[in-house]
Amino acid sequence: MAPRPNPLDGFTVDPTTIRYIGEGLQRPECILAERDGSLWSADARGGVVHIRPDGSQTLITQTASRGFAEATDEEARFVSGTLPNGLAFADNGDILISNFGTDRLEIMTRGGETRVLVDTIDGAPIGKVNFVLRDSQDRIWLTISTRTKNWMKAISPNVRDGYVALYDGGRLRIVADGFAFTNEIRLDAAEKWLYVAETCARKVTRLRVLPDGSLTDRETFGPEDHGACIDGIAFDAHGNLWGTHVFTDRIFAITPEGELRILLDDDRGSTVGKAFLDAFARDEATPELMLACGGTIAPWCASVTFGGSDLRTVYVGSLKGSRIPYFRSPVAGLPMAHW
Repeated sequence: MAPRPNPLDGFTVDPTTIRYIGEGLQRPECILAERDGSLWSADARGGVVHIRPDGSQTLITQTASRGFAEATDEEARFVSGTLPNGLAFADNGDILISNFGTDRLEIMTRGGETRVLVDTIDGAPIGKVNFVLRDSQDRIWLTISTRTKNWMKAISPNVRDGYVALYDGGRLRIVADGFAFTNEIRLDAAEKWLYVAETCARKVTRLRVLPDGSLTDRETFGPEDHGACIDGIAFDAHGNLWGTHVFTDRIFAITPEGELRILLDDDRGSTVGKAFLDAFARDEATPELMLACGGTIAPWCASVTFGGSDLRTVYVGSLKGSRIPYFRSPVAGLPMAHW
């Protein structure tokens, strides 16, 4: 039987078709989409921004934090204070928040009431909690990028202290360790494989999921080195794994056969992007070089989220942007557990 044609064949994002939603957002790194058209964006003021289908928006947070906006030091802005990062919907509609600033997994009602689910593992601090994912069995998967407090110091090809943990039945346990800055994770449609974006290994790793949540058969999916740091990933319904190259601001897809395709390039070989990549290869990347990077569409491009009634609208999260770009995809996204 001939393979199915890939809906991404011949597709790239036309920058002139990109539209924007949201305004005045702070660090909209991760975005959740709902069937009714609502978007929920992580926000550095200490919570989320709910953007309604009509474009109106509300900041929902237990205690508004001005630390991100008022930080006088640019590096401090991205490494300290409350920094809601990855988001997921709990089974009851509450919002799970992996807080990259407070180093804990939190759960917040849609009215802003917040409690800590977990902030230690085996009696030790949990580390830099990056991303959270809930599966169809109501298990919660968590990534910890690094155990280094200032995460910028872990942007190195030689630091491999990131891990994946599973929160199940009220207990958190490490299920895979030794990653080079563990970032977003996704399960395939059958939830048989867990895909891990390793930012500083500059590749995607996948592991087979056993019935008890243990992980095995670790292998690289796609290229061994993208030549750029990977941040967010998300599947479409065909089985393409979409993702972002942070700092150099590209959107890519890896086909089921493992071929890397660049769908959008907002860096275009810039001198600042090249300076960062060259320094990274020498293990000499500095906060100054990182902070100099960033395109104009979604600076420090961090995530892709499929939404819209047909799951064919792609929303792009970023670390330095203040609004959310979006465009249409030729293929629907893979529905998440809450969909």
